[in-house]
Amino acid sequence: MKNKILITALLIGFISFAVGLFSQQEVVLKITEGIPAISLALPKFIVNSASGEALRASEEIYQVLSDDLKYSRVFQLLPQSYYNYIRPLDPKNIFFKDWESIQARVLVVGEISGGDDNITFEAKLYDVRSAKFIIGRKYQGNQLAWREMAHRFANEIMKAFGEKPIFTSKIVFVSDRDGNDELYLMDYDGANQTRLTFNKYRDYMPAISPDGKRIAFTSYRETIAGLYLMDLEKKKIIPISNRGTNFAASFSPDGKKIAFCSTMDGNSEIYVATLDSDGIQNIKRLTFNEAIDTAPCFSPTGREIAFVSDRGGTPQIYIMDAEGSNVRRVSFGGTYHDAPAWSPDGERIVYVSRLDNIFDLYVLNLRTNQIIKLTESNARNESPCWSPDGRHIVFSSNLSGQIQIYSIDYDGANLRRLTSQGNNKLPDWSN
Repeated sequence: MKNKILITALLIGFISFAVGLFSQQEVVLKITEGIPAISLALPKFIVNSASGEALRASEEIYQVLSDDLKYSRVFQLLPQSYYNYIRPLDPKNIFFKDWESIQARVLVVGEISGGDDNITFEAKLYDVRSAKFIIGRKYQGNQLAWREMAHRFANEIMKAFGEKPIFTSKIVFVSDRDGNDELYLMDYDGANQTRLTFNKYRDYMPAISPDGKRIAFTSYRETIAGLYLMDLEKKKIIPISNRGTNFAASFSPDGKKIAFCSTMDGNSEIYVATLDSDGIQNIKRLTFNEAIDTAPCFSPTGREIAFVSDRGGTPQIYIMDAEGSNVRRVSFGGTYHDAPAWSPDGERIVYVSRLDNIFDLYVLNLRTNQIIKLTESNARNESPCWSPDGRHIVFSSNLSGQIQIYSIDYDGANLRRLTSQGNNKLPDWSN
């Protein structure tokens, strides 16, 4: 993904570019949700070096790329045993009929060269049936860049099929692993967990901007719950609102506005702050009533905001236009709904619902009004957020005893635990 948060130091000397020697016409493929996964052959990489470093790089890059593609739900990797039935791979003379005979639709060819802390990873993607080259990339760097190399090429494969790349995306979250609630950042798969804030105050409820460069969060650094904006590139923090209690920030899709909840005027209402390159321009109040309005979330178009209100007697989910007009209720039934998060396609909202003191995640289809229960456990499942491609959801849960962060597919499959140290909660997934 576009995001380059906190990886610059890791990628010194890292090069990523289209391989110029490929003169073949690129093949552009498009997949449709619901069709069978595309069979992909990923044979072990060819190591063109006697260096032990090159061999280790080959193993790590291969494993990360394999994990990325399996997670995508777009591709189905062929078992390694299938490759025993065809002749060994020769990158300079590929027998595509061999790969077609084991039902591969696309083929990834990887080569590793170099050593002594400077590895080159060259990768190519082919369409097997047409025997045509699709894309090729070359990456260079040290051990700290190996995972990034794999993620970047996985992204390129996704883009070749018209899909949203997610493998360089980041998740911001809160952890008490070092004794205090602080902000942390990690890769989409839980790797490279990095602490962002270092203070004695409680930092809470982070929201990451679409470009991954800024984080809005609540902090008690001035004894009250103020809302702050952290600029990751400029390494500075500026206040958004220090009047009343401020929380539940949400960025607009263009990153130019932040919706949040505040008691600055006495009651819990929803506000929108407009941002510029230097900070905050103005703050506008959107809701005006005696009820508690909270948990705002922008739609993918930026024209609407989902939020929670108890104006009907119990906390339910509502939608309003981004200017605060045209309020309508979209959840019915149940006595407690919270934390709505809009899917990237704009058709679904994932939210938390409480039944008999059990908190589970549900997905509401706004087009059909169908509701799907996503989690089924005696745990407390909260704070859901969609992946940029809409195929996965990250959330926090005490399923293992402590509160940890998990991801799950949009249909309830493929539950994965991402954190393990201390208590970890309130995740937000960048674009």
